[in-house]
Amino acid sequence: MTLIELQQRMAEDVRRPLTPDSHMQATTDSGASVHDLAASYVKPNAALSSFERLEIYNRQYWFRVIGAVSEDFPALKAVLGHRRFDALIVAYLKDNPSTSWTLRDLGAGLPAFLEAHPELSGRRHRLAVDVARLEWAYVQAFDGRRLPDLTQEELAGLGPESRLLLQPHLQLLAVDYPVDDVVVAIRKDSPEAEAVSSAMSERRPQSRRSLPGMKRRRRYLAVHRFDDLVYYRPLPREEYLLLSALRDGASISAAVERALANSRLEPQEQAEVVQQSFAHASELGWLCALSA
Repeated sequence: MTLIELQQRMAEDVRRPLTPDSHMQATTDSGASVHDLAASYVKPNAALSSFERLEIYNRQYWFRVIGAVSEDFPALKAVLGHRRFDALIVAYLKDNPSTSWTLRDLGAGLPAFLEAHPELSGRRHRLAVDVARLEWAYVQAFDGRRLPDLTQEELAGLGPESRLLLQPHLQLLAVDYPVDDVVVAIRKDSPEAEAVSSAMSERRPQSRRSLPGMKRRRRYLAVHRFDDLVYYRPLPREEYLLLSALRDGASISAAVERALANSRLEPQEQAEVVQQSFAHASELGWLCALSA
């Protein structure tokens, strides 16, 4: 066995999903004995067989990647409960194995995966999807790039056909529930020590947190970083549409037109919301380098 063959063999064995009780599988998908595979390249010792030694790495790999995703979605875990959440993460990672050098990217596809698999979330499916989307937006806002703010000279030179860039860390969401209340409540109640616990076999039984009561209601949110802290800011529908249009590359005039289409506001209120939208975006540093 060459070195590259050895590396490929161990990578495949270590990344093979665990059994439901968190142990290494005894056979591969093709029916080969993992005991025999382990014996072909792992030396036993006085205390452990080749299979048992390999199982340590197999379990720790999965505990680590499950833990890494879990750390980014504490509110989703509270909504689903830890058993359903663990099953979701295992199913997700089977279809979306780690391909990046950083564990930060592991959860990137979880919101879309959850939306496509309602059987994994139960009766709170729509709520769970919105929570997952907001928690991933938190990750993006926390470590997203920050570009130089738009200068006063650039602001003064804006015209109807000007186009603006928004800060990469700014995330815009349209959700069906006031999930910012849920996420804030759960994260506030989650001690740091609990967030970094990653081994399923060592997880202590936890009582399910009581969640804030809520009714389905369309809500628009901006998730952004300010002074190295992440904030959730509810937006009027018109402001959300305006910022989304600017992010899509629309000119200022086209973005305003899109934002006010089908608006129920009176003309004076429309003018005020547009003015306030640009004032808030400028004050919070959401506008950056002018383009065209």
